[in-house]
Amino acid sequence: MILFRYLAREVLIAMLAVTFSLMVIIVSSRFVKYLAEVAQGDLAAEVLFQILLYRLPNFLEVIIPMGLFIGILLAYGRLYVDSEMTVMRACGFSRARLIAYTLGPALLIGVLVGWISMYVSPAGIQAYQELLQDSKSSDSLKVAVEGRFRVDRSTGQVTYIERLQREGGVMHGIFLAETQESEDGGPRLELIAAATGQFEVDKASGQRFLALDQGVRYLGRAGELDYQVVRFKRLGQWLEQEGPVSYRQEADGLPTAVLWKSSEPEHVAALQWRISLALLVPIIAVIAIAMSETDHRRGRYGKMFPAFVIYLVYLVALNAGRDALARGTLPAWPGIWWIHAIFAVLAVVLLYGPSWVRRWRAGSLTIGAADAQA
Repeated sequence: MILFRYLAREVLIAMLAVTFSLMVIIVSSRFVKYLAEVAQGDLAAEVLFQILLYRLPNFLEVIIPMGLFIGILLAYGRLYVDSEMTVMRACGFSRARLIAYTLGPALLIGVLVGWISMYVSPAGIQAYQELLQDSKSSDSLKVAVEGRFRVDRSTGQVTYIERLQREGGVMHGIFLAETQESEDGGPRLELIAAATGQFEVDKASGQRFLALDQGVRYLGRAGELDYQVVRFKRLGQWLEQEGPVSYRQEADGLPTAVLWKSSEPEHVAALQWRISLALLVPIIAVIAIAMSETDHRRGRYGKMFPAFVIYLVYLVALNAGRDALARGTLPAWPGIWWIHAIFAVLAVVLLYGPSWVRRWRAGSLTIGAADAQA
């Protein structure tokens, strides 16, 4: 029991350190990405930290297994280099007991990852999608930036607001520029300048539009005299609707209970992916046990690179299998379970293969020596 607590403590400490480091890196990169969208006016600053909070479970379900994998490599690698594992083996600590002691915490972590991927992460993704859609579409006034040109990356429209009255929802000194396609297929430029404007909702269709007051509209081609000038008291422009979300965004936000009852390929793929994240944990734990075995000559990090390659191939294979299952090119059974079976066999081979080879060579030499004496 003392060895179990010692090994579990070493693995968990290394795992927490790696998980925290990876989380800081990923959250920082996402924060910079969302901060750029806030600066461009594509995202409201008020929802920035809420979005990061909702995305945390989605990050953790992938980071925690990797943290456990690297934690086992670091902890057991140190024990091998410091000869502690050798002393344990000399005192009768077998490899089977090492696997059992490692799989104990790994199974608990697998349950935690399964709970996050099947319940917490879908709820977070759904809340994130609703918040993002509300921020970008339902309340465009929040993302409006005064005194700065803003370019919509999806439509190419350029907007400028001289002054913004947020309490009343009124914008002053509005300028819009957008390139359109003419009847002959060539580009033409539309420029609109208005004194005031605000966002309104059409009662009949429920679609939102931008109502502009007291302005002028120019429509034509740059460098040509054939253009239109229209002065208006009030002009309405429909706002672009949000594009369709991908199958992953839609399926990842659905509750697990809904996926269980569905036979749609996208939903089956999402369900198998959630279960796979938990099933991944004990398999990579055994692989890490095998790859952590080292000596003084190779050092603590001697097998780090091939171990990372195996882990990445495993994760990429699961990801590709999910896409194939969602497209219908892979049947629901065996689905992506065969990928787990392959890497489970690989874990056993990596763990016991070298000893099997040594026994086979020793047996061959013994037989050869006996034949030579005969």
